Amino acid sequence: MHSISGVIYLILAACLLPYVFTLIAKKSAGFSAKDNQNPREFLAKSTGLSSRANAVQQNSFESLPLFIAAILMAEYMVVPQTLVMTFGIAYLVFRVLYGICYLANWATLRSIVWLLSILCPVALLLLIIKIV
Repeated sequence: MHSISGVIYLILAACLLPYVFTLIAKKSAGFSAKDNQNPREFLAKSTGLSSRANAVQQNSFESLPLFIAAILMAEYMVVPQTLVMTFGIAYLVFRVLYGICYLANWATLRSIVWLLSILCPVALLLLIIKIV
């Protein structure tokens, strides 16, 4: 029997992670209440660490649909729970490492870690294809 609570925590963590980088972007750029009139414009004009943190949060939101779809489909198709959790946790770890690499401006390592993060939901989808 599958435990859906672990999957819910994975999805919740993945959905909240971009906001961590949003906070870093705003804090490092000196975001204030007056900037809240148009925060996207403010962050689009940011540079350095703030700009990189903003890019991390945008990329994190972009990767969410693939991750959520893969996790939910894996649950629906009864992929073994250990595989779902392993790939789900690996995705989250790689996404955090991706963010750290981006903030540190380590471009090549960032790209490698990004690829590893995307391979996690892709691997789950390939497992589902194999089951079908």
